[in-house]
Amino acid sequence: MSTDLIRYDLLLQDALRGVMRKVLADAALAGRLPGDHHFTISFRTRAPGVKISSRLAEQWPHEMTIILQHQYSNLVVDERGFSVCLSFRSIPEQLYVPFEAVTVFSDPSVEFGLKWEVEEASSSAPRDETPAPFPTRPPGVAAVPSAPKPAKAAERAAPEGEEEAKIVSIDAFRKKT
Repeated sequence: MSTDLIRYDLLLQDALRGVMRKVLADAALAGRLPGDHHFTISFRTRAPGVKISSRLAEQWPHEMTIILQHQYSNLVVDERGFSVCLSFRSIPEQLYVPFEAVTVFSDPSVEFGLKWEVEEASSSAPRDETPAPFPTRPPGVAAVPSAPKPAKAAERAAPEGEEEAKIVSIDAFRKKT
């Protein structure tokens, strides 16, 4: 097998990050998210260029997930990442997240999601060079399974010997106005 000198895997990862960049930039330009769209974004808190308060870094030392829906402000997108103001326990915090730090970007309203595999620098395990059969998902990119709709989740039985998973709506944690 020949060596991939072009690095299609990295090109594809960058292109998919471009999708996220475009969607966030459009939302920043409009000043709101269109329709019922909302974004769930997970990122590595220790990745280079991430700017979060020490309070948040202590609480989420490895990875953090944020939701952009109704209660956010100052969304600004540049070529390398995005900045947004969110409240954590009623304390506003300005975050800056480089696109390279993002591990998951999803829009549950339309069951769309992207997940980037993160190769740890400390990993010394040899990479499997066996080619996968075509068609395949690009290396380093995995599909994010869409969350089941609550009615369907309630109908599913837990596998034998396991407890049934409980699905809690994010609305349960929001302030009632």
